[in-house]
Amino acid sequence: MPSNKKTQRPKKTSPVPKSESEIDPERLPRHVAIIMDGNGRWAKLHGYRSRIQGHRAGIKSVEAVVEASAELGIKVLSLYAFSKENWLRPRHEVNMLMRLLAQYMEKEVKRLNKNDIKLVVSGDIDDLPLFVREKVERVIQATVKNQRMTLNLCLSYGSRDEIVRATRLLCQQVLEGRLTPEKITKEVFAQMLYHPELGDPDLLIRTSGEMRVSNFLLWQIAYTEIYITPVLWPDFRREHLVEAILDYQRRERRFGRVIEE
Repeated sequence: MPSNKKTQRPKKTSPVPKSESEIDPERLPRHVAIIMDGNGRWAKLHGYRSRIQGHRAGIKSVEAVVEASAELGIKVLSLYAFSKENWLRPRHEVNMLMRLLAQYMEKEVKRLNKNDIKLVVSGDIDDLPLFVREKVERVIQATVKNQRMTLNLCLSYGSRDEIVRATRLLCQQVLEGRLTPEKITKEVFAQMLYHPELGDPDLLIRTSGEMRVSNFLLWQIAYTEIYITPVLWPDFRREHLVEAILDYQRRERRFGRVIEE
């Protein structure tokens, strides 16, 4: 007797792109940091009068790269979202950037929780407008127990300011008698930075082809591998992240040592 049941066809799965299948999961960078550059140039290239359209497009790249990083197995992703120097930009641009940040926080909290991603922030969060700071703090609290990956959003961040802040904290401990100058080591100093538990970046990616680090994680990138891509940030997607990781895995990290053959 023929069965009345319909034969279930196997579900189609998207094949892993060849380049992505070449990633060695044992040699993944644990911590990836990205200087997201090129939003303004992208807007100009696409005929927009305002740089804001570039920033809007850049948010889509943030969403794609955060999700891809978690899926690939990256444990920490640091994004240079807004520097101390960015406050010097035209007021209308800064105001719009703050609104976009607030919208991103409102929208992304569900996605972060769905993907088990924890949010932390490096920088002077008190510099942010109250309505933005409250949204950021809510997302931090809402994701505090997530463990798959940590997203470190660098807001109102400047590395020189971070180093000065760490120095002040150490000086205060010395003045209070809790620390003596001779006890200050590299390790002790590093503990005074914003999130020492994240560890130093293994890989720093800069988009748009610029050859500078722009006051980003100066202490932490002492031995970080640097990857420069001409791709503007709004065009940066998963495949570009994969290219950077593959380039990283082709390198030999020496940390100042000589590797005998």
